[in-house]
This record gives sequence, structure tokens and C-alpha cells, in this order.
Amino acid sequence: MAKVFVGLSGGVDSSVSAHMLKAAGHEVVGVFIKTWQPDFLVCNWERERLDAMRVAASLEIPFLTCDAEEAYKTAVGEYMIAEYLKGNTPNPDVMCNRHVKFGVFWEFAKARGADFIATGHYAQVVKDEHGVPQLVRGNDANKDQSYFLWQLTKEDLAHTMFPIGHLPKPQVREYALANNVPVAEKKDSQGICFLGHVDIEEFLSHYTTLIPGDVLNENGEKIGTHNGALIYTYGQRHGFTIDAATTHEQPHYVIAKDLEANTVIVGTEAPKIEEGENITLTNISWVSGSQKEMLAQFRYRQSPFPVILSGETLQVPKETERPAKGQSVVFYTKEGICLGGAIVANT
Repeated sequence: MAKVFVGLSGGVDSSVSAHMLKAAGHEVVGVFIKTWQPDFLVCNWERERLDAMRVAASLEIPFLTCDAEEAYKTAVGEYMIAEYLKGNTPNPDVMCNRHVKFGVFWEFAKARGADFIATGHYAQVVKDEHGVPQLVRGNDANKDQSYFLWQLTKEDLAHTMFPIGHLPKPQVREYALANNVPVAEKKDSQGICFLGHVDIEEFLSHYTTLIPGDVLNENGEKIGTHNGALIYTYGQRHGFTIDAATTHEQPHYVIAKDLEANTVIVGTEAPKIEEGENITLTNISWVSGSQKEMLAQFRYRQSPFPVILSGETLQVPKETERPAKGQSVVFYTKEGICLGGAIVANT
């Protein structure tokens, strides 16, 4: 049996993970990972830590706190702010996993004798015929979180466990209730951890001046107003105001934005990539090796679609939703193996 440090967030998924590992006979240590939050936000991390501590006490396992505040501030908070200020659409959860949960937390655990770390992610580590670990989608398609883990490596996977990745979420709840896990009925957390219920507009207003501007149609005519061009992303259909006389009750989608002119351009159809169009990528990272022809997705829970990768050029053979610059594109085999991913450099 192994010594496993489990990232206990205070939620049901990580708590069930710890319970299952102990039941399997492992030496389990519960760890609360303390992250950064801006001074202007009221954060409930102390309550979450208390819930995590209650779970550890109920399992009679050691409980530690890993201070990842500085790494989180730099790799997640400052990254996200910088990307928005450039007009990009960042993915902070990807950076949190790479630099905090599978970076700082692993170093913390390894220094204290851990063989493995474990989290409550809905993903799986499965070894191939040569014993090499692969990242595989979670069995619950609605909860699969492999999309946020594409920057991990085989070396990361070799010391990582995802105890609930093979289970559907309802079964995780049932397990928690059946085994009297203290947070069995706690609601799932939503959104970026340090933001809580604060939206992006309010968050960014503390780091830059958001200047209201014009919403234009595809002909360049003003048809409404917005709250600051940099907060909008491709395909967004809310957060701006359209003149009621021009809408005819049609939804409007962001199809472009001009930060210099502080304008947002909208259309009545969501922006699409045309059949055979190319997308340029950057920061390509492989978990399980590249293939020329793969399936891909630009956003969480998007239905995967076929792509062809040549160097840093991604060809999309059929029409699909257009991504924004800065978004992640994640690659899969048809069997659900996560091959890796990249960042959209331009569209």
C-alpha cells in the first residue's frame, strides 16, 4: 500500500476520494491547499478548510495545510488579469492544475514522504500495454474534467490518483451518504475558486478601468452598448445591451471586438470556423504523444470534433464553434485518451 496525500477542498468529491483510498488500505494524509484571493473579496476559505478538517477527523487521518498562495497569485490570478487585458480569453483552471495542484502540492507532498497525490477530479489514469500512464476521460461525461488537465505529463500521472474518476457523480453522492462522510450533502462549488460569486467584470474593474462603449452590428452600425470591450469573448450572448428597436427578438453573439476602438461587434449567428479553416496554436503540450488526426474540443463539455494538426497549424475539417484567442484546445483519441492540448494563438 502507498502513502497518499489527498487534496481535501472541503467538498464531497475530494472527501470521497480520501475515504475510498483509506478503505483500500492506503496510508492517507489530508491536505487543504490554501490559495490566494484578492483583498477586496470576502473569501470562505476558512470555512472550506474547517469542512476539510472535519472530513480528516472523521477518517482519523492526519491533516495538513499547504500554503500555495504565492504560486496561485502569480500563475493563476496575475495570468488571468494579464490575458484579459490583452483581449484574450484565459483558462485559469488549467493553470491552477498545472502550477498549484500538480506543482506546489506535489512538491509539498513529496517532501513529506508521499508516494502519490490524489484529487477529486473526474478523470482517470490508465496504464497502456507498456505500463505507461495515460490520462483518460472520466466515466461521467457530464463531469469529465480531463479538459482542464492537458498540461500534465506522464511523469505527473505516474504519482497521481483520481479515485472517483470511474464513477458517475450520483454514485459519488450515494457513497458519501452511505459512509457518513460529513460533507455528503454539500453543494458543489461553482466558478473560479478565488472569485466565488463575483463576476469577471467586477473582478477586473479593480485592476483596470472598464470604459463603456458601442456595440456594432456587422455593418458597423451602432445598435447598443457594452461595459468594456476586454471582458467579452467570442460567442458570448449576454452582458451587453442591444437597442430593443433593432433586435426583433433575435439573440446576438459577440463575433469580434476592437480594444483600441473599445467596440464589440455582434451578429445574429454564433461565430463559426468554416470547413477546412486553419487555427494557429501555441504552447502545445503532450500528455500521451501526438497524432496527426485527432478529436478536439475548444471548451469544457463541447462535443469533440475531428481535427488535423501539422506543426502549430490546426485544420478543422468541418464547421464548428469558433474559439477565442487564449482558449485551450484539448486533443483526444476516439477512445477518450487525452493526448494533450494547446492555446489558441489566433482565429
